[in-house]
Amino acid sequence: MGKIIYLMGKSASGKDTIYKELIDRQELQLQTFPIYTTRPIRDGEHDGVEYFFTDHQGYQDLKDQGKVVEERIYHTMQGDWIYFTVLDGIADLEHQNYLMIGTLESYCKIRDKIGKEKLLPIYITLEDGERLFRALSRERAQENPQYPELCRRFLADNEDFSEEHIRKAGIGDAEIFDNIDLQKCLLQIMKYLKQNL
Repeated sequence: MGKIIYLMGKSASGKDTIYKELIDRQELQLQTFPIYTTRPIRDGEHDGVEYFFTDHQGYQDLKDQGKVVEERIYHTMQGDWIYFTVLDGIADLEHQNYLMIGTLESYCKIRDKIGKEKLLPIYITLEDGERLFRALSRERAQENPQYPELCRRFLADNEDFSEEHIRKAGIGDAEIFDNIDLQKCLLQIMKYLKQNL
């Protein structure tokens, strides 16, 4: 039976970089399972890789078709951004492993929908000072930096990924990986995946 490897962590913890590294590891043979978002695409992102980018009408159309499994709305400085998961029968969980990126809340909703045995959680951590430094560096590189949104997201993550919420989600120590050193973090994740896939 295939599994969805569910990658999560606070903003600027390195999730996107780790996601790309894992997809590129040929020995894992992972398929992408991007979630959808109505937020604007960032410099360096590609539709269908990090996310499927759509607008509010595209979201509403999929919801009306009954394909939206879970959704989150973020009230940002640029308006409401919706992140949502679509399960439309394309995924072949009988034979294939997938890599997905999302939040702790979305992990719990998908787990409740399809069953814990089909999910393999990976929670990425990074010390807050380093995370803020990386977030600021990334934002400065954007054509139109959105510093107020960076601050809102950084503070919101402290609540969304609180120790209490992590425990309630059933995330254990073996599923938590510190990303202060990317290569060391990847080696630990690879070992974990080889033991559990």
